[in-house]
Amino acid sequence: MKLAFVSNYINHHQTPISNELYSILGDDYSFIQTEPMEEERIKMGWGGDFDKLKYLKKYYEDEHECRKIIMTADVVVFGGTEDESLIVDRLNEGKPVIRYSERLYKEGQWKWISPRGLKKKFHDHTRFADKQVYLLCAGAYVADDFNIIRAYPGKRFKWGYFPEFKEYTQDERKARRDLRRSHEKLEILWAGRLIDWKHPECLIKLARSLYVKKIPFVINVVGDGDMKGEMEAQINKYCLSDCIKMLGMKPPAEVREIMNTADIFLLTSDYKEGWGAVLNEAMNAGCAVVASHAAGAVPTLIRHRQNGLIFESGNFDKMIELIEDLSKDQKWRLSLGENAYETIENEWNHKVAAARLLNFSEQVLSGKVEAFPSGPISEAKVIPEKKMYKHLLGVDKYTG
Repeated sequence: MKLAFVSNYINHHQTPISNELYSILGDDYSFIQTEPMEEERIKMGWGGDFDKLKYLKKYYEDEHECRKIIMTADVVVFGGTEDESLIVDRLNEGKPVIRYSERLYKEGQWKWISPRGLKKKFHDHTRFADKQVYLLCAGAYVADDFNIIRAYPGKRFKWGYFPEFKEYTQDERKARRDLRRSHEKLEILWAGRLIDWKHPECLIKLARSLYVKKIPFVINVVGDGDMKGEMEAQINKYCLSDCIKMLGMKPPAEVREIMNTADIFLLTSDYKEGWGAVLNEAMNAGCAVVASHAAGAVPTLIRHRQNGLIFESGNFDKMIELIEDLSKDQKWRLSLGENAYETIENEWNHKVAAARLLNFSEQVLSGKVEAFPSGPISEAKVIPEKKMYKHLLGVDKYTG
């Protein structure tokens, strides 16, 4: 089988699954990059020696060859690409397409009412209801967004991003737990761009609360961005320099090393966080995760109070309450972290995803598609954005 993956550019979140697919398919697998990586991402450490990847093709350097691959592959997975004609050409020839998408309405589902937007969504998605096209939903809110425009009914499946899964032996996992038990202070990690919709400002409120309650702690902040100056000013204002450590930008490999010693990983993004692959990495590292329900990966990966804790987006008082509870119960923290690791180990990793994608592609070619019972390529149920938080807490079992 010949499989092609088309996306804007390859990065460290996509190479693990691509490497796995190439190890299975060899030269029958191609990753087609449609544009160069943005300078901002390169500065964040996302750049790499990707040109050595044998399966990487660059559309903007050899359009003819890339179009040929797209049109002759048995199955093509389309991620981020501005050129919808690439998809339309395949569908018009009756060839199967698998779309891979984050949210349509990260800034608010009210935007669906825009006539201009609806026309484009119909052109790009809704009109292909009777075609052999399927949707991989990279985030828990994607199915609801596409349901609003009546696109891909009955053909929406759970997906995500799959950074490298690092497997640890039982001895290594025990050593990591022992290291965390030895901490004299609660070690909290926050990692991401310092921008408004990731809400790093809540760390000031968290630090002040923990300090007043005499809970020994340190918050390590990895990242850079527009809010750096504001954060530093607030840290100085409240004399928190001993409690909040601004570590600056770090390469992805270094961030994962810091995760390996953190007690708690904190994800505070709102709905603009389409997925949030940093959550996969923190769970892989065995951190006890406290996460906003609005980030796309959270409802998919986290089971509240089993392998992590979820707070309602923007409710930072609840976030602080959960962290204070964890600070008093080391056994619970370690248990959440171990369960988080096993979630990634058992289902949500690049090897499982690659195997399921190939299986699914074979199903697509046969015309008989069946979802997996859980994990990647299980059914992506439509759960309305406004009902999601209660659903995750088990208060409102919405069934769609």
